[in-house]
Amino acid sequence: MRRFGVIAAVATLTACGFIAGPVAMEGQKLSPDQVPAPEPSGSSAPVPSVSPSRAAGSARGTSPKQSAATPSAAAPPAAAPPAATQSAAPRPAPELRAQEQPAAEQPARKRQQSDAALVHKLPTGDLPGWKQVFREQFDKGDVPVGAFPGPAYSAKWSAGYKDGTPDTAGQKGAKSGYYPSKVLSVKNGMLDWYLHSEDGIAMGAAPSPKISSDNTVPSRDPSLLPRHNSLLYGRISVRFKADALRGYKIAWLLWPDSGVWPRDGEIDFPEGDLARSFYGAAHYRGNDPSASDMFRSEVFFTDWHVATIEWSPGKVEFILDGKSLGASTTLTPNTPMHYLLQTEACLPRCPAPQTAGHVYLDWIAVWKRA
Repeated sequence: MRRFGVIAAVATLTACGFIAGPVAMEGQKLSPDQVPAPEPSGSSAPVPSVSPSRAAGSARGTSPKQSAATPSAAAPPAAAPPAATQSAAPRPAPELRAQEQPAAEQPARKRQQSDAALVHKLPTGDLPGWKQVFREQFDKGDVPVGAFPGPAYSAKWSAGYKDGTPDTAGQKGAKSGYYPSKVLSVKNGMLDWYLHSEDGIAMGAAPSPKISSDNTVPSRDPSLLPRHNSLLYGRISVRFKADALRGYKIAWLLWPDSGVWPRDGEIDFPEGDLARSFYGAAHYRGNDPSASDMFRSEVFFTDWHVATIEWSPGKVEFILDGKSLGASTTLTPNTPMHYLLQTEACLPRCPAPQTAGHVYLDWIAVWKRA
């Protein structure tokens, strides 16, 4: 575990409204004078095209509105994992099995295997100090590309920003944006992002859960409407994996309901380019956009992992596969925040046009303070 501050440049972003209240896209390190360039064409192997089941889905939300600049922690370089087969279809999570070992080591190995199985299993019910308010394992049937959330999941999910909304880099002129109708589906018991380019535009999506709430959390701005995915302190666990897609990234984050950044902070985990290792980032409250703590995992998206954000008064802890990466205790957010599974492109460079593949969410569980 390594803990260190990260300096990030300020990027001008757009705040978008959907469902109720403003939604602001998390900012990334991006030079204001430089539009991300595409990767060389040889950086990724060609992948056969995949035809969505439906050309377009229902638009959600309103047109984007201008907001405060919102940079984020940028990861230092990390070696890329072995190339993944980017066109591979979703498949169930692999069984967790201990390797062959001497008889004397069997009991310890079995305990480790049991612990790992528990970490990777969808947690159900309350935990000490936490009341579970949401869980999803996508067991209500498949939904084709273009139809998410559909009748099966609409009570608990929003597809997020409507088609054509610029993502973080897109707001600076990059050819990238959110296109849930061309990206999101449910297959084999998982939420599936099919990340790819069409007509030169790299496409992502930022769906969000509809978290049960009594809507009594305090706000600095009484004019803000209650949000469907808002929390004041909470614990969020996700089980995920992804193909190694250079130029695409995820920043699954808690963003302040106020939309005022950096004043009200930001929390991201997991975050990183899909071809590199990922990390957690806690952005301080205050007026310094470069003030944050980052906790590097040194593992890659290509294996199944369980990432947990535990946000409590005065502390944000990042937990990976049941083990703490570390905690930030400096100027932690203390106002309501909402959760987005933000998945996008072109930070810091755009993917090669032929780069295509998948991000998979096996399950998600959310708790609020008891």
